[in-house]
Amino acid sequence: MARGNHFSINEFAEFSRTTRETLRHYDRIGLLRPESRGENNYRYYSTAQLAVVNVIRTFQESGMTLDEIKRNNDIRLPEQTEEAFSHQVEKIDAIIEKWIQARKLLYTLQKVIRSAMNVNEEEITVQFMPAEAIILGGLNDYSRGRNDYDALFSFYQYMHEKFPDLDMNYPVWGVFSQERIKQGDWVWPDRYYFYNPEGYDKKPAGQYVVGYMRGGYGHGDALYRRILDYIDKNGFEICGDAYEEYPLNEICITEENNYLIRVMIMVREKGSVARSV
Repeated sequence: MARGNHFSINEFAEFSRTTRETLRHYDRIGLLRPESRGENNYRYYSTAQLAVVNVIRTFQESGMTLDEIKRNNDIRLPEQTEEAFSHQVEKIDAIIEKWIQARKLLYTLQKVIRSAMNVNEEEITVQFMPAEAIILGGLNDYSRGRNDYDALFSFYQYMHEKFPDLDMNYPVWGVFSQERIKQGDWVWPDRYYFYNPEGYDKKPAGQYVVGYMRGGYGHGDALYRRILDYIDKNGFEICGDAYEEYPLNEICITEENNYLIRVMIMVREKGSVARSV
């Protein structure tokens, strides 16, 4: 039981949300000694030491070693302690930012997967889609024998150099210009893009013809032909880019030839004026 303003090691462990073993270890290394010893060498701690053990635990959780904590505790000057606090706050802020970015990534991936679950893969539909924030790369260079893998590598390299802090863990997909779609050329994309909540570009709002099929990367030829046939037979015309995505890919599908391909082509009714946001 507590003696006056002192707590037994069991009570102190409970109130400080730690364990007897941890407190004994702190005592052995001289980090936090009990304020007094009672009969039978029992350890007793003061209420003031609750704040100390809370700081120790907070420092540990933010990455400071026990040796570093002990050095700070041995000096115990206001300036030294304040500096240590400032350093740890910076580390905590960095950790928080990392988790915020991780949450954004997982939310985006979750949203993409949900958008493709339970879709009718045989059906072609016309949908109005709101604008969405994306990161859009420059025009791909396929000269001098370069292929789509070369272009994708250049995309990552460019993004890394221009935006070194940008999270590049988002899945990357392709944009095809309406001119190339009309020409039946949809093998290698004009540009690459990925969704990002803080994206400085936008996939424009508008009316899209949307279709799905199963297949591997770059094997959506049959889907494009189905969509173009639908556009022609239903009084539409292409008025914007095509966006090719793989919402169900290696993240959640084991067989590459069973990925779900989604193609969205911006359209308008023939004779109308296209509007996009």
